Amino acid sequence: MRTRPLDLVAPALVTALLLGCGASSPRATDAAPLAPADTAAARPTQPEYDTPVTEGGGSAREEAEAVALGAAPAAAPPPAAAAAPRPAGVAARKRAAVAAPNPVVAAPNPVVAAPAPEPQGSESYQDYGVNPVEDPAKDRFSTFAIDVDTASYAIARRKILEGALPPYQAVRAEEFLNYFDYGYPSPATGPFAVHLAAAPSPFTVGHHLVRVAVQGKRVSARERTPVHLVYLVDTSGSMRSPDKLGLAKRSLKMLTEALKPGDTVALCTYAGSVREVLAPTGVESKGRILAAIDDLTAGGSTAMASGIDLAYRLAERTLVKGHVNRVVVLSDGDANVGATSHEEILETIRRAKDKGITLSTIGFGQGNYKDVMMEQLANQGDGNYAYIDSAAQARRVFSEQVGGMLQVIARDVKIQVEFDPRFVKSYRLIGYENRDVADRDFRNDRVDAGEIGAGHSVTALYDVELRGAAPRLEGAAPVVVRLRHKAPLGSDRAEETTVKLAPSAIAAAFDAAPADLRFAAAVAGFSEILRRSPHARALRLSDVEAIARAAASRRGDQQEFIELVRRARALAGGGTGAVAARGAD
Repeated sequence: MRTRPLDLVAPALVTALLLGCGASSPRATDAAPLAPADTAAARPTQPEYDTPVTEGGGSAREEAEAVALGAAPAAAPPPAAAAAPRPAGVAARKRAAVAAPNPVVAAPNPVVAAPAPEPQGSESYQDYGVNPVEDPAKDRFSTFAIDVDTASYAIARRKILEGALPPYQAVRAEEFLNYFDYGYPSPATGPFAVHLAAAPSPFTVGHHLVRVAVQGKRVSARERTPVHLVYLVDTSGSMRSPDKLGLAKRSLKMLTEALKPGDTVALCTYAGSVREVLAPTGVESKGRILAAIDDLTAGGSTAMASGIDLAYRLAERTLVKGHVNRVVVLSDGDANVGATSHEEILETIRRAKDKGITLSTIGFGQGNYKDVMMEQLANQGDGNYAYIDSAAQARRVFSEQVGGMLQVIARDVKIQVEFDPRFVKSYRLIGYENRDVADRDFRNDRVDAGEIGAGHSVTALYDVELRGAAPRLEGAAPVVVRLRHKAPLGSDRAEETTVKLAPSAIAAAFDAAPADLRFAAAVAGFSEILRRSPHARALRLSDVEAIARAAASRRGDQQEFIELVRRARALAGGGTGAVAARGAD
């Protein structure tokens, strides 16, 4: 992604624009608040936020809330799957603090809908909590690694279309935001462009939404460097269904069709044992590759660790410095035979990454799906994580957006946003909880971060409260964004870019903001409600739907989003638009 510096305008105009903006969108009146605001002592920290959650097994607190709302007690949950350790550093410190939600006055006798019953099963998800409100006078920096994963949105979409709200632990706000193409301008030079914008919040009076957008350069198939892929396919018995192995085979055929002369493909599988199906083969022999994919069948248990070892041995046979060398894992994430612990598998991936072999994961199916495993494999492998729930989603990932997987344009990309306490009273990053980076490590080039592929875009939203009387200081900016990234090849020394929020990028009213920012606000609001954020007490699905309808383009994914919100309203209690919010952690 390219960085294009924004012009600075007179600081007096900065202050005037910031302080003159107020919330402008009318609030819908047909939906009740999400939950009454807490009036007693703050709720205690929720220990279940730090543990993996198996679908169908809620916490005792949630079951008590459901019973109070007239729901039947939940059945005993199945055992939770082993989870990856929580990321250390500033993330743990920030989540240990009490997140003070925005004060909301509860309406009389609010209607609070219980979430739709969740099917019993062995699906597992990790709840990373919700970022707290920060005081820039105490911590003026917000630092996180780039994330271009989109699986969480696709998982939620499948659940909603099948008639149930997704488990709140499965909802990661950044993956909702990054699912959509907002049409950000491409960079004029360099790997990416940074686009900043702000507008009064449509959800909280007196607050602003600040958007940080990064757009990676687009690279044509003719321009991209050669790629050497190893398809690692889970053919265990749990994959024996059309929406798993059947869809995985269709996906691999699409990916193979997107390759060009000079690219190579190898294919291996894992079940009770591992098997090399196809040695590294040039795409000129496409027929052999497609025939090998066609012959895949499912059966047996799941030796994922052994499968990954074999995939990396195949990848080393075609390893070329300067080319893209990648393992693509297609699975439901259920590993039950062999060295299946997260740390054993992740350590293998880390060692391979150091050699120049990256890893992406593609998830399929439901019932026994292991989201934690699939997300962490991609995170450690410097790859991306997607979930395929339909042939249309397969085309999106492996045909329309395949350039992001096949061409890396920047490595170890970190963002640090600085909020000037003279202008900003508080801020909160929406999402990216498991992408936190310690502020002190922003310029530590040994610390791993995210990878950006060709055409990838990244969107982050902050909920910001401005001060009532900010000083007028020459050259001051309320928000400064810095990015560090390494070139896809060569030096491990990162370059740094600085962009300041210009007054011209701050809309005077929400309705006057660019359509892409307004649509992103709707997406963020939807994710906040579904993950039952304590900051979502005043949010209504009816408001989210109205904002999305006013801002959406004619693109199919944006129109589909509107339909998902409408369905979620119906699932959340007959169209009242209410979903129970959890307490502040």
